[in-house]
Amino acid sequence: MAMDMAHTDHLVAAYHGLLAAAGLLLCVLAEALLFALRRSFTLYLVPVSAMLLLGRYRRRAAGGAVGLVDFSCLKPPRRLRLPLDALLEHLELGGFFDRGSIEFMTKAIRSSGMGNETYLPPALHFLPPASTHAHAIREAHMLFFPALDDLFRKTSVPPSAVGAVVVNCSGFCPAPSLAAIIADHYRMRADVKIFNLSGMGCSAGSIGVDVAAGLLRAHALTYAVVVSAEILTVGWYCGKDHGKLLLNCNFRTGCSAALLTNSTAVPVKYRLVNVTRTNTTANDRSYRAGYREEDDEGITGFTLGQGVGRMVSELLRAHLLTLSLSILPWREKARFAAALLLSMRQRGQDKLAGSSSGASASMPNFRAASDHFCLPSSGKPMILRLGKGLGLGEREMEAALMTFHRFGNQSAASLWYQMAYLEAKARVRKGDTVWHLGIGSGLKANSLVWERVAVADDVAAGGLDALGPWMECIHQYPQWEE
Repeated sequence: MAMDMAHTDHLVAAYHGLLAAAGLLLCVLAEALLFALRRSFTLYLVPVSAMLLLGRYRRRAAGGAVGLVDFSCLKPPRRLRLPLDALLEHLELGGFFDRGSIEFMTKAIRSSGMGNETYLPPALHFLPPASTHAHAIREAHMLFFPALDDLFRKTSVPPSAVGAVVVNCSGFCPAPSLAAIIADHYRMRADVKIFNLSGMGCSAGSIGVDVAAGLLRAHALTYAVVVSAEILTVGWYCGKDHGKLLLNCNFRTGCSAALLTNSTAVPVKYRLVNVTRTNTTANDRSYRAGYREEDDEGITGFTLGQGVGRMVSELLRAHLLTLSLSILPWREKARFAAALLLSMRQRGQDKLAGSSSGASASMPNFRAASDHFCLPSSGKPMILRLGKGLGLGEREMEAALMTFHRFGNQSAASLWYQMAYLEAKARVRKGDTVWHLGIGSGLKANSLVWERVAVADDVAAGGLDALGPWMECIHQYPQWEE
């Protein structure tokens, strides 16, 4: 049985190739027969039309809708929990931060909106931290295998059925790759396609899904797995440059794994409706907005450059314009176009009159395009600023704010923890859409829009599986500060 599943995709590909070759041969023979019999010219169009229709059918079959079978988010063991007071004490006892750096991180952590239940990997609990390659590999094992074990158990799909593995981790790129570590551990088949994405930042999860969807469409594969995580062991910064200390303050341990398919025979929870990717990498200021480099003492860290907020705003304007053309309903498109024309006319009149009305730029109503929102988990101030810019209310930002409070910033995996929050709250109903918005270094903004096609999980019937990483704590949320 395992051998049959391991070769199913290969046999299906061979079968499709045989059908295509047979169809082409029949069309050529039909053309030759018509030519030999000197039939009417119009009959020559029949085999040609058949060839075109066959090619169109095969392209449509290969480019079928991609669906999300299910996903899993790791809940790290409680022994890795590090409350805020313990973390701040840990920073002081480490002996490598000066007083100014400790005060800076204390202020950043206290104002970030993070709670006392976040996790750090074992190596960062040591004094001083053990930022070695061996510890980073052990952290990868600790993240990947429990999340994937849970995913395979929930979906009843064995690792041997997976045709592609895409792993995204920005700061750690070993050899063999992280994707190869997974393929080796699960003894995946010899023709599995493995891809490892690094340096993509917090938007890498959306890129991973786009890559996996492309593999499913281009090859006769049934399943693809996308794993998102950040290895913090080698990302910890022990210097004094304040621009590099923010990652210590916000990033925490987490991992997500998602199983995708484009087979119509496989039941899915969500259908991938839209993928939109925008980058401003060709702009030097944007390229340097987030940069890994050494400080004056030779210590490597990730720097958030000057003016990063302005660059992100410019990126989002370009990204949202492209995205809105695809996901906004026609009524909202017409309303926004009318408001935009009116605003341009008003600015023209103000310019002629030598005055300024101070009117803000019109924005589409994105709540008309999506029912639920998963936003970059960059801390409470940034989430509120982004949500306000998108015209979102407290309820629409709740998943992002509560995920950051409970788990911190888990890079690309944070969007999946937010979706798990929405599911644990039983808010995602059949027909609802969920928007994943990720922003990463480069700069780049990537969006995924999912449509729920399965009946919503019944928490009472699904037990802890329906709660995911929010088991035992979902009843405590939302928590709003006074």
